[in-house]
Amino acid sequence: MTRNIMETVMGALVLVVAVIFLIFAYSSAQVRSVAGYEVVAKFSSVDGVRPGTDVKISGIKIGSITKQTLDPKTFQAQLTLSIDPSVKLPADTQASITSAGLIGDRYVSLVPGGADDDIPPGGTIKFTQSPANIESLIGQYIFSQSSGKPADGQGNGAGQAGQGAAPGKPAASDLVPKLDNAAPAKP
Repeated sequence: MTRNIMETVMGALVLVVAVIFLIFAYSSAQVRSVAGYEVVAKFSSVDGVRPGTDVKISGIKIGSITKQTLDPKTFQAQLTLSIDPSVKLPADTQASITSAGLIGDRYVSLVPGGADDDIPPGGTIKFTQSPANIESLIGQYIFSQSSGKPADGQGNGAGQAGQGAAPGKPAASDLVPKLDNAAPAKP
């Protein structure tokens, strides 16, 4: 009988500690939504974000996503952002979806511009940038490497007149890296 009481007390103690830990984690994680004025931002893709996702300026949370919908005319994803009333966004503010590291959570990053007028409540952020799709970038790199041709599509120089390259072998000039800002050769 004393063993059952002891097990019950230990179980209750574990539950109390777990509840205290959850309360502490919730209060320190700032997962609460920000009450404020709403603005809209349209993106071609909103992969990785959902209602409740943070909106940040310079890494500081100033809002959250409250709603995401599809614009029936343009077929763009439309995010409704709730912005802290103490933050006034200039009309030329830029919005992008970015991540906190290589595998971190995504959030909406705002970069305020220098315009004199502000985005009114219910207004639209005009300048947006969708997130980069890592899978497609990796796929493009892999397939461009496996085809045996450089990604810029210039070919390998084989068979070009005046190059002196044997068929199937790259010309010597193709083995030297080309720089966009290279200084002209001196005579």
